[in-house]
Amino acid sequence: MSNTTPSPRPNRNNTVVATLCVAFFVGMIGMAYAAVPFYRLFCQVTGYGGTTQRAEEQYAGKVLDRDITIRFDANASDMPWDFEPVARSVTLKIGATGRAYYRATNKLSTPTTGRATFNVSPDLAGAYFNKVECFCFTNQTLKPGETADMPVVFYVDPDIVNVPELKNIKTITLSYTMFPVEGNKPVAAAPQTGKNTNTDTAGTLGG
Repeated sequence: MSNTTPSPRPNRNNTVVATLCVAFFVGMIGMAYAAVPFYRLFCQVTGYGGTTQRAEEQYAGKVLDRDITIRFDANASDMPWDFEPVARSVTLKIGATGRAYYRATNKLSTPTTGRATFNVSPDLAGAYFNKVECFCFTNQTLKPGETADMPVVFYVDPDIVNVPELKNIKTITLSYTMFPVEGNKPVAAAPQTGKNTNTDTAGTLGG
């Protein structure tokens, strides 16, 4: 009777299966993280979920002889800031450029940083609400007790009246939520300057 050496093939197969499982798991995590910017891009392009559109310049086309009211809403999620719109609403012609301001005040004794997200309601209106200038998705740092007026410049695309569900719309609500930026550390030697405020009137129409 001859001695035979056990085949190492089962162990090798187990190693291959384990490696494939780990690779699959890591790949799924990577896809989940990658889905976030893709989803944001999808929302910005389509207006899905009330996401507004981003315009590179102010609208210079036809302005309709029809009023629409833009209401402004603000929320601070776990932020030590007072955050609110300077004006609660503005009424302008569809196609005309409007300007509004959101005011934030840091109530802490240390510098803090926040970042705002936004949405529009009704959701379908997001594809026709264009922002020319916006402070959203940009870090905003305020020194202790500092107040800042942050502008948003926008217009409503006249094509909104061609959408059956929106042709009779009279009001659109623009909502911002301010979130704390994780890992923010106070800067002890930050330069001291005056309040960052803007003297323009909130809700006034731009050119």
